[in-house]
Amino acid sequence: MKSTILAENLAAIRPLFDDKLAADLTHSWTTLPKPLGSLGRLESLVVHYGLVRGTATPQARRKGLVVFAADHGIVHEGVTAGAQDETRTAVALSLRGGTPTNVLCRCSNIETVIVNAGICGSPIPGVIDRKSGEGSENFTKSPALTEEQTVHALEAGIELAAEFALRFDIVGLGQIGLGGSCSASALLAALSGREAAECTLFEEGLDDTVRDRRVQAIRTGVRFHQSSTITPLGALRALGGLDLAQLTGFLIGAARRRLPVMLDGFTTGAAAMLARALSPDSPDAFLFSHVTPHRPHAYLLKFLAVDPLIDLQITEESGFGAALGLQLLDTALHLHSEIGAPHR
Repeated sequence: MKSTILAENLAAIRPLFDDKLAADLTHSWTTLPKPLGSLGRLESLVVHYGLVRGTATPQARRKGLVVFAADHGIVHEGVTAGAQDETRTAVALSLRGGTPTNVLCRCSNIETVIVNAGICGSPIPGVIDRKSGEGSENFTKSPALTEEQTVHALEAGIELAAEFALRFDIVGLGQIGLGGSCSASALLAALSGREAAECTLFEEGLDDTVRDRRVQAIRTGVRFHQSSTITPLGALRALGGLDLAQLTGFLIGAARRRLPVMLDGFTTGAAAMLARALSPDSPDAFLFSHVTPHRPHAYLLKFLAVDPLIDLQITEESGFGAALGLQLLDTALHLHSEIGAPHR
């Protein structure tokens, strides 16, 4: 699988830690009229963000939430409570502004963008169309993606990161797509070596029959593609989805351009796992918003060796956690720049 664009971006990624800048950012907290370390991880959050941006006076005036949407062929195995067209329905609801994520973004001055990475059917007005195919295939029977789709999706994500690096100071990432968590679970099982049942995420309300089907489908897919999943790109093609591929490309492009990324939940975390496998230095640019009550998500974060910012038992999807993380970052940056300053 060859992509000049992917290879160039991977080669350009460098570690973002800078001893002097880290010392300056850390010291700036000690000069403020407050007890040392009293704001806890809010202080280290500003340090991390400043290191990614390369400045000792970080700001985040332009915040965006980018949600990638696609259909997944694995739903035909009966592993979800709904039908595939629910992806399109969820996108339509978000476009109307009626979701919890929409409300939070309006409150926090976060611009929301939805990307059609691979929703079956006609284009959707109000959505950025970067479609890499008509959804993915059923990974229990064939590779989820063709080689051409995988390359197209990775490059589309990289190109979007380049565009949004000019438009935003930081971007949150989310995902919409029935079956996406199944692909994420399969990728976690394949890349971590852990048994499928331990990596399978279940949404609330699934009955035992659907749960059993999901575990069996993921176990079957991982075994069926065992020879392909020895490389991250092979695993992505075999078990992933068009949304996961574009998310992975976006993360690679963002790391190259020092665009900080606030990741949402389990599915975007799986994309971070793929990005890290392709470029071990890329996670320097990533922030992880929250951990859900689902054990596979906690294991994924442990596998990535990262600590999420929030643990509020949130299960809301479609970027809600990422938006909450962006709001928290904005609060931390205001504290950093305004404590001790004259009130106007």
